[in-house]
Amino acid sequence: MLLAPFEEKLWDNIPSKNIQKTMSDREIRAKYNKGEQRIITEINREKLPSFVESLKKPDYIDLRPFYQRRARWNPVQQSRLIESFLINIPVPPIILYEKAYNSYEVMDGQQRITALQAFYENKLVLQGLELWPELNGRKYEDLPLTIKAGINRRSLSSIVLIFESEPNPEKALFLKQRAFERLNTEGVDLSRQEIRNCLYLGKFNELLLTLARKPIFAEAWGIPIEDNDKKLSKNALYKKMEDAELVLRFFALRHAEELRGDLTEFLDLYMMKSMHCSDKDVEMLESIFIQTIDLAHQIYGQDLFKPFDRQSSPRQYRSYKAYYDAVMVGFSRHLSDTNLLISRKEQVIARTRQLLNDDKARLFTGGGKTNADIQKRIQLFDDMLTQVIAE
Repeated sequence: MLLAPFEEKLWDNIPSKNIQKTMSDREIRAKYNKGEQRIITEINREKLPSFVESLKKPDYIDLRPFYQRRARWNPVQQSRLIESFLINIPVPPIILYEKAYNSYEVMDGQQRITALQAFYENKLVLQGLELWPELNGRKYEDLPLTIKAGINRRSLSSIVLIFESEPNPEKALFLKQRAFERLNTEGVDLSRQEIRNCLYLGKFNELLLTLARKPIFAEAWGIPIEDNDKKLSKNALYKKMEDAELVLRFFALRHAEELRGDLTEFLDLYMMKSMHCSDKDVEMLESIFIQTIDLAHQIYGQDLFKPFDRQSSPRQYRSYKAYYDAVMVGFSRHLSDTNLLISRKEQVIARTRQLLNDDKARLFTGGGKTNADIQKRIQLFDDMLTQVIAE
């Protein structure tokens, strides 16, 4: 199986999970005093105009992970935040992570920050205000001076998290992930992949988003291909970044023999390890994905990732994640036999139908969710392809 250079030692030095064990009170006190898994915090408060102005400073607050989010506050939600400041309703503090001295990432509050930016940059037209409907239709520059002054006197609180107490960088990253999951309060339920998108910013994360927009992949999952398609923002997989997670599943489950913990944790781990990807790694991973999905598409065509027949099972004619995993990982292990497999397309289809019609079929439609089930369906599909190649 083809591997990117960083994958060759991918599973070395895996951070161990916290295993509950009996500790004496003395050992518990020692752990606490040592500062293990503890976060240092600072609390700040700044006037709104000053805070928004500070966002223009290079490397002051990194919002890039969140600009890639696909679900954002609409103008009414943004407007009501401004109304809350106007009438002095308490607004929760934003929470920042200090990645370097005086340089931060947003862990909670990006919607509030982007709403304030839009307001002070005159990009937000106020609408949907309930207590001050007289201001609907106005931008910041159009407001009466008294109203402007009232808003400008308000302050935004921030809590800064500092992970100095954890010297191991990977353990610190796990601690950061747990903190993010528990702190997010924007009123939009984040999917696991949206959380990964925020925490593991880098070349590999960008690759997932790019590959998820490939036409063959998007069509197979019923996702609109054109970026300006109005239906795109309403698509469930796209909206929650589950399309990007599907791409991640492919890369991670190529190492299914290393599967540990549950699948969600395994994907987290691969994502974390991928932060060390080089340009060469990303280029190779992209090539592996494209070669694999092109091969699978040439074999199955419009039935790609759909284990049931369109005519016999119209209600079940859709893509299944479990089947997708087996198909993609299986073909990725036989890229050197691409031409042979294409020439034996009918044999592959016949063997696939046989595989899906026996007593193991439920494995390919999500019937088995354990690590053993995941490994088994991938191995069954791999074995099927090996038999076709050997004929």
